[in-house]
Order: sequence, then structure tokens, then C-alpha cells
Amino acid sequence: MNRRRLGKGLDALLGHADGGAEPGSIDRSELIRIGLERIGPNPYQPRRDFPEEELRALADSIREHGVLQPILVRPDPDDPERYQLIAGERRLRACVLAQVFEVPARIMALDDRKVAELALVENLQREDLGPLEKAVAFRDYLAAHGCTQEELAKRLGLDRSTVANLIRLLDLPDSVAELLRQRKLTQGHARALLALGDAEAIIAAAARVVEEGLSVRQTETLVSGGDPYAARATSGSPTASRRSNDPAERVVPSHFRDLETHLRQKFGTAVAVKPTGQGKGRIVIEFANEEEFARVSALIRDF
Repeated sequence: MNRRRLGKGLDALLGHADGGAEPGSIDRSELIRIGLERIGPNPYQPRRDFPEEELRALADSIREHGVLQPILVRPDPDDPERYQLIAGERRLRACVLAQVFEVPARIMALDDRKVAELALVENLQREDLGPLEKAVAFRDYLAAHGCTQEELAKRLGLDRSTVANLIRLLDLPDSVAELLRQRKLTQGHARALLALGDAEAIIAAAARVVEEGLSVRQTETLVSGGDPYAARATSGSPTASRRSNDPAERVVPSHFRDLETHLRQKFGTAVAVKPTGQGKGRIVIEFANEEEFARVSALIRDF
């Protein structure tokens, strides 16, 4: 298994990666149990899609093992009797399905900006958060806090180009953005298509990329007016062969996407089927914390 981390971790943003205390935190070392009816949503949650099958898998784990990792909340700014979620919405939703009506929680005294950053980081560390969801969250953060892309990147521990490239995806025509959401296009394909500028040209080129399964490199050639198959036809070098078979540059085949979807629903976490060439490949099952590791491990052993 592999756990991919993007940007700063939650520990780093909370200020206790080295055991230090977060200024303004409330009894951060102690947990309390809070009824679900007293917890409101995080207004800065970038994730819009919570697949039902994934939540049901997590609910099954919670019924069997309980909630192994506490959620993070802050006092509700508008109601002293309630709390507002900071991190842990998947666990909260799964608890509703599991009919678990109290959850362990850590209360933090954080302002809106810090809550928004934590919501971003929690989701950036999960591979299945879509690029357009990330882009919308970045755009909204910049608008709300009046900072530059460079400042946001620094606060999240990312490269500025990562932030800029994601936000550019919001310029895609709606139909092409939908192809990206459905993973029929990769983020690399989308960036290449944006160079066309004209919406109709982007839509037409995107349709061809999907229909013909063009790689990112071939898409760049198509966008520049060249023949996307020329390099394949004339090249016999090992380097060119490796490039044309690079899985990171190709649209994921439909049968791989089908297996990824099945496994994501089975395990309730991000799964990637990655070809490495000559019929070989690997299946990567992500886990974001000890709770997910325990749950996924149990499901694998039950196979």
C-alpha cells in the first residue's frame, strides 16, 4: 500500500508535528464525545461528492471497530451550544449510516482562514479529490482572503505552479470539464487542451482525445497542429517507446477505470490501477490514517 501526501500535513498546520501546542487551542490533548445533532458542516469543505458505497464501507468498519480517529471541531460562531466541523466529514456521514450518534472529537479554537486551510489539506491528501474540486476550493480561498496564488501555495506547502495549473482548469468548457470529472480526461490532457483558447476547438479536440485514447504528449502534438500519430509511426527508439507507453500520460483504459471504481466502492478509499508496460502493472490502495488502514486491512483479509 502507498500513502501519497500532498502539501503540508494536518499536524504541521495545527502546529503539533513536533509536539508543540497550537496557539488558541482548547484542551487539545483531551477528547470529548459530541452528539451528531450538535455538529454543523464545514462551510469550507471542498469535497462535493461522497460516494454512497464508500460511505457504507466506512460505516461497516465503524460498526465493527468504532470511530478510531477523532474528528476536529470548533465552537460554532453563531451558537454556543453547537460545534462546526473542521475535519472528518466522511467519518461523520458514515456514523449517520452506522447509527452511531456520538463521536470522539477534539475541539480547536481556529479562525475561518485556518479552517479553510485545514479543509483543503485534509482533502489534498486524498487522491480521489477531483482536480476541479481542488480548483474551486483554491479560487474561493483566494477570493475570501485576498491573497495571491503564491501566498496560498506557501501556506499549503505546494508549488505555486500547482495552484495556478489547477485554477486554470476552471476555464474549460462545461462539457470538457465533465469529461475531466468522469476521468475520461486527465489533468494533463485538460491543460494541453486549454492552449487552444477557443471553446469550440477545445470541445472538438477533447472528443477526439477520448475517442482515440490519445496520450498527453499526443494531445500536445494535436493542439500544436501536428499529427499525434507521427511520432509513433516513425519512432523505433526505446525512449520513444517508453514515452508512448507512459501510463501517466495516457487516458486510463475503461476496464481499468471499472476496476478502480469497483475497488473504491469495496474499500471506501482511493484506488489506482497503474499499468507499467508489457502487460504488467500495480494496484495501489490508498489509506489516509490508521483508521482507514485498519478498515482496509480487514476487508482485504476477508477476500
